[in-house]
Amino acid sequence: METNLEKLEQEITFCRKCPRLVQWREEVARVRRRAYLDWDYWGKPVPGFGDPKARLLILGLAPGAHGSNRTGRMFTGDGSGNFLFPALYRAGFANQPDSKIRSDGLELHDCWLTASGRCAPPGNKPTIEELRNCQPWLESEISLLPDLQGIVVLGKIALDSLLKLPGFSELPRKEIVFGHGAFYHLRKDLPWILCSYHPSLQNTQTGRLTVEMFDQIWQQARERLV
Repeated sequence: METNLEKLEQEITFCRKCPRLVQWREEVARVRRRAYLDWDYWGKPVPGFGDPKARLLILGLAPGAHGSNRTGRMFTGDGSGNFLFPALYRAGFANQPDSKIRSDGLELHDCWLTASGRCAPPGNKPTIEELRNCQPWLESEISLLPDLQGIVVLGKIALDSLLKLPGFSELPRKEIVFGHGAFYHLRKDLPWILCSYHPSLQNTQTGRLTVEMFDQIWQQARERLV
């Protein structure tokens, strides 16, 4: 029987709230990149995925135009995912270290992977209004993960999106400053928050985020789950 979480992720794929994003994601899917001319692009909002009993939520920014906008699964088929999934595997949150397509057998253990925005944005920059339109999806996801204890935010935009949700918006914003490794647990009735640089090529290829730095994030997350 289909669960409420599965129904939600299905609903997300039909969303057309943001005209600019709808036009862009579908144009990218139609034109395609030369390397992927033989692909049938997803070209729709990308749902979250993972373990319904997850104690950890992983919150990214938005799908990549030729990554999850192509494959239809978060972080799958792009440089960010090539850095993220090996780290999750090393920390025991994934059953394999890589992910290229939706049908490759990847399974996440004790975590749910999602994003602040569900559609690939031009220039990888969703607008404030577009992120606001996606907030109800994230709020619903969190409400359907009853075992959730902590949230790893990948990048400042992910943190800002989280802090606009009910409950989190009541936290003292001035006390929450984004920084790699920054940790916050200011209310016992809300999941704790652990911040990490986003595993984008801009960060990983410049050395701003190293394998060792990223592994420390997932080790800390693992140790804080009870």
